[in-house]
Amino acid sequence: MHPQRRPDDQRQLLRLFRKLDAPSRETLLAFARFLAARESEPADTPAVPDEPCHEPRPAEETVVSAIRRMRRTYPMLDSATMLNEASSLMTAHVVNGRAAVEVIDELENLFAARFAEHEGRSD
Repeated sequence: MHPQRRPDDQRQLLRLFRKLDAPSRETLLAFARFLAARESEPADTPAVPDEPCHEPRPAEETVVSAIRRMRRTYPMLDSATMLNEASSLMTAHVVNGRAAVEVIDELENLFAARFAEHEGRSD
């Protein structure tokens, strides 16, 4: 019996996953769970607030947790656009080894800047 054929992107993902160390694998899995959760969000969502709902930044926080916190803080921003921008920072952390603290600082700045732009457009 032949093994089930996988599309090229699945084979590539599996090859890359196998090359990662344990902490990087866990980060990649957490990010994949985050993306999957975003895909399964219901279409009927309640009204979003006009102002950010700031949460304190935990002393020890992963990049994925920070992205989730920023999405809760700024629910009025388009999640698809923000995830696209945040994913490049996540990649810098996972692939290029940038420190989580630096990436989280940039994430906070990114979300704050996009909120300022959002405020400028909406009256």
